[in-house]
Amino acid sequence: MAEEQLQDRTEQATPKRLEDARKKGDVPRSRELTMTGVMLAGSSALLFMAAPMASKIVGGFSDALVIERANIFDTGYMAVALGNYAGIAMTGLVPLAIVLLIAALGSSMLIGGWAFSMSAVAFKGERMNPIKGFKRIFSANSLNELLKAMAKFGLIALIAVLWLWWSADELLTLGRQPVRVAIRQALEICGVSLLVVSCGLVFIALADVPFQLWNYQKKIRMTRQQVRDEFKETEGRPEVKSRIRMLQNQIAQRRMMAEVPGADVVITNPTHFAVALKYDEASMGAPRVIAKGKGLIAKRIRDIAAEHDVPLFSAPPLARALFRSTKLGQEIPAGLYTAVAQVLAYIFQINNSVRAGQVQPEPPTPLVDETQF
Repeated sequence: MAEEQLQDRTEQATPKRLEDARKKGDVPRSRELTMTGVMLAGSSALLFMAAPMASKIVGGFSDALVIERANIFDTGYMAVALGNYAGIAMTGLVPLAIVLLIAALGSSMLIGGWAFSMSAVAFKGERMNPIKGFKRIFSANSLNELLKAMAKFGLIALIAVLWLWWSADELLTLGRQPVRVAIRQALEICGVSLLVVSCGLVFIALADVPFQLWNYQKKIRMTRQQVRDEFKETEGRPEVKSRIRMLQNQIAQRRMMAEVPGADVVITNPTHFAVALKYDEASMGAPRVIAKGKGLIAKRIRDIAAEHDVPLFSAPPLARALFRSTKLGQEIPAGLYTAVAQVLAYIFQINNSVRAGQVQPEPPTPLVDETQF
């Protein structure tokens, strides 16, 4: 493990690593982008809802500052009234809260997408390690966050001071306005001020998003050993795959050998190749290869054929052509129809002559152009 950590992470993250990181909730995020989105959405909503919010505030103040004579001596009235007016105030803030929630979720998913994982919020004992805590505090990432905070504070403070200086006259006139008008204008001024400050945050977000994407890609890089290990896990270890292929080949060979006793003829090389053919005029358009092999497999096909009295026909060019041009279970190609027909006709003549006690015919010499196969 220590040796792996010493290796440089020079390889780009594989799709599987990216998917595993997403399942753990590890995706690129920009807090500056989220804050900018929330500020822009909140200031816009505040400007849009300034009039109804002002009316609700004025109505709440009017009701709260009036106490009926019958309720003056009721010791429980103030608590009930406070609860009612607090509920009214909260109800008035619900639309704004919904806008802020949607803005926070939407802006946070702009660069990382939706990713929810319980492992991201699960308790981890390593977080309680003070040594690792100090490393996080004095890390390059913490320094970057400090520099961003200072730059953000300086930029926002500069924009806020300039805007307050620009709006000083409008702010001073609020004291001479009727209460309803003053509250509405105050809300509008707050909304515009937040919108102006939010526009300043846009520049910080534009600088932070590319950095966060670059930093995430750097953090999630892999070593060459990790790439090799992942490939083994996904594709299977070579020794396991080799064992599976061997077992599959053995099963296929046993199944193939079981078909040899039903063959009409086995065409041989005579020692290197063996191809077993079967032809059923009712169900086949052409003779079909039911078994084939070379070397030891060819010998096994010949032995089984001999045990079950399946005719063996030596035709080296034809055997090679059949072996190379036809897959197991397929019908022979059209270019070999004539040669195979001569062999099958000869085999049928032998069977008929044996039953009739006649002299066996001379074996044919099938002509095959091996260059076509």
